[in-house]
Amino acid sequence: MKISKPSKSARKREFLAAQVLGEQLIELTDEQLGGLDLDESLLDAVVAAKSIKSHSALRRQKQLIGKLMRDTDPAPIQAALDRLGKQGRLEKDVFRQAEQWRDRMAAEGKDAMSAFFAAIGHENKSLSGHTKAYLAASNDNVRREALRKIFREIHKELSLKMQNTAH
Repeated sequence: MKISKPSKSARKREFLAAQVLGEQLIELTDEQLGGLDLDESLLDAVVAAKSIKSHSALRRQKQLIGKLMRDTDPAPIQAALDRLGKQGRLEKDVFRQAEQWRDRMAAEGKDAMSAFFAAIGHENKSLSGHTKAYLAASNDNVRREALRKIFREIHKELSLKMQNTAH
């Protein structure tokens, strides 16, 4: 029985998929790249690509990254990128929820604050103070600053809650 090797087209699709995966690494921060277990030459190529401004030079660098990716197992890299993508979506959800809670507290006041405390499971004295300052303020600048502080406290609480549920 004759063992057939992959066609030239199949190999090219595989190499292009590896290059696309490698190009996704360029978008990561240095901290995120450090968390991945990448080959040193691949890591150097990705870091170099981040600083290239010329379109044609960047294209050549991406081709080099694709070539280096051929010798790398793509599964762990893809899994890490999926985790980072999930983390990014969670952070966006927390931000959106914080905006909604802030707007609700601005509109409803103490009722919304009580509902938020019930949702997070404890009271936050700083958030209470900022909400009271917002409701008592007559100056628009003071109200805007209080809203920013309310948002920061809500975001901090929701982020902590997300981290506790993730572990």
